Amino acid sequence: MNRLRVLFPLTALLLSACAALPERAAAPQRYDFGPPAAPAAVAAQRPVLGLRVQASPALEGTAMLYRLAYADAQQLRAYTQSRWAMAPADLLVQRLRSGLGRDYTLPPDADGAARVLHVTLEEFSQVYTAPEQSHGLLRLRVSLLQDGRLLAQRELQLQQPAVRADAAAGVRALGASTDEAVTELVRWLQQTR
Repeated sequence: MNRLRVLFPLTALLLSACAALPERAAAPQRYDFGPPAAPAAVAAQRPVLGLRVQASPALEGTAMLYRLAYADAQQLRAYTQSRWAMAPADLLVQRLRSGLGRDYTLPPDADGAARVLHVTLEEFSQVYTAPEQSHGLLRLRVSLLQDGRLLAQRELQLQQPAVRADAAAGVRALGASTDEAVTELVRWLQQTR
């Protein structure tokens, strides 16, 4: 009987201590652009195009970045509970390979190609112009090289509105901006043949 009197308060104390422990934080959500559109029929003879993509150092990780343009547009911030599934440059490579692959043969290594498309990803963020209003912003610097010689160069800055003020809406807006950039690059490359 004495043991029960001692065990009961100890058991109650242990149970209350367990209930007081903080809950484990939810794992961050991971995003990519989803599967690409179904591939279209490709021509049998396609020109070879090497592809090189690099990103500014701020975009090398998997953090999903945003800016509060209405407060401090120079400060890049990262969502704490949302991440990209891979670095933004890798997401861009996937979309470029999917879109350009309809018109060009893209070898795995650009070193052997006479014609190379060099893309630098300079901005890949969700920009809030007001607390409830944002857009996905993509900025690229693109160079087309032939045998190491510069043929053409251009900058692209594309933005698509986000339907809500959260990371998931930013993903959709950046995905749409990226798809628009691929379409624009295909058109530009056709003009520089």
